[in-house]
Amino acid sequence: MTYVQWVFESYFGMTPTVARARMLVVHRDGRAVVATGGRESMERHVQAMHAYGIHATLEQEG
Repeated sequence: MTYVQWVFESYFGMTPTVARARMLVVHRDGRAVVATGGRESMERHVQAMHAYGIHATLEQEG
C-alpha cells in the first residue's frame, strides 16, 4: 500500500495526507477518483498508472 501512496504523491503531486487517504479508499472500496479532466489527459494518466503496475480505468462523469 505504501507503493500506491508513493505513486500518488510522485505522479499526481498529492500531499502525503491526501495520497494516503486516496490509497485507503482504493484499499477499502477497490477504486477511487484520483484525477479529473479532459479525456486525453485522463488517458495519459491511465497509461502512466499501468506503467507503474497499478490497475486504472477511465470513466466518464455522470
